[in-house]
Amino acid sequence: MHDLTGCGIGLKVLTGHGVTIDTTTAAGKLVFGIFAALAEFERELITERTIAGLASARARGRKGGHPYKMTPKLRMASMGQPDTKVSTLCKGLGITRQTLYRHLYS
Repeated sequence: MHDLTGCGIGLKVLTGHGVTIDTTTAAGKLVFGIFAALAEFERELITERTIAGLASARARGRKGGHPYKMTPKLRMASMGQPDTKVSTLCKGLGITRQTLYRHLYS
């Protein structure tokens, strides 16, 4: 909005519920500033609550992200069958070829 104001461009809301905003007037700038401050405040509250919720979940032992398809047990099972085709092995383990190769070569 600062870029537009610097170029001499104002915002005029013609329809709305209750308040008309015209940033070319002092009252319109005030209303717009109040709305902007409230939006920033709400965004900060959401950020704080998200961080607090993640910390609380970690304290309870919860981990984020999805569970891995390839467990150490499946990794050992895949290494124990050297003469099996890769596609057959992947179907049997319920994983994709990419998952298998990513874990075998990591």
